[in-house]
Amino acid sequence: MSTQLYLLTPSAISDLEDFAGKLRSVCSAVEIASLQIRLKNTQNDEVRRAFDTLAPIAREHGAVVILNDDPHLAQELGADGVHLGQSDMPVKAARKLLGPDMVIGASAHNSRHLAMCAAEDGADYVAFGAFFPTATKKTEYVANVDLLGWWTDLFEVPCVAIGGIKPENAALLAQAGADFVAVCSGVWDGPHGPVSAVQKLEAALKVT
Repeated sequence: MSTQLYLLTPSAISDLEDFAGKLRSVCSAVEIASLQIRLKNTQNDEVRRAFDTLAPIAREHGAVVILNDDPHLAQELGADGVHLGQSDMPVKAARKLLGPDMVIGASAHNSRHLAMCAAEDGADYVAFGAFFPTATKKTEYVANVDLLGWWTDLFEVPCVAIGGIKPENAALLAQAGADFVAVCSGVWDGPHGPVSAVQKLEAALKVT
């Protein structure tokens, strides 16, 4: 299966209606496998409003909607899944809370050990990164592309590559074995707009 696009929202959305329009255009232009609603330092009411606005757009185009960090809020909102960082609820506890059907993803940074533990505890995917410099969040961990090939050779749980991914470098990660590439600023801050950026990403992934 070819590498798929996993889209993240910016950590803050100043104009929700304007962003919803951009999301609709992007989802209409290419196939997006997943949308992670990833709002940071934001009150739950704002997250709820963003979810209620953005989730129907993503789902209308066949994308799975993932909420960042908060399994309880993901359950309340009816998200398709949750993405957990190392400081969030443990994967095993989240699986007990959410049951067998909700998607649970886990950040593993650049650690083989953390990835294996997450998969063993019931994660549906593990995320490695950052692979490239990124302004989206502070880069504390740097992952080597060899990690992707090692993982896909040994494990069936899908892996997501994240961190500084743009049309110019996405193919490298796909060729290395990433099942998904997670992109934020590489789409929303694209020099010629989000639609142009996501189309170039899709084309880069198809080359593999």
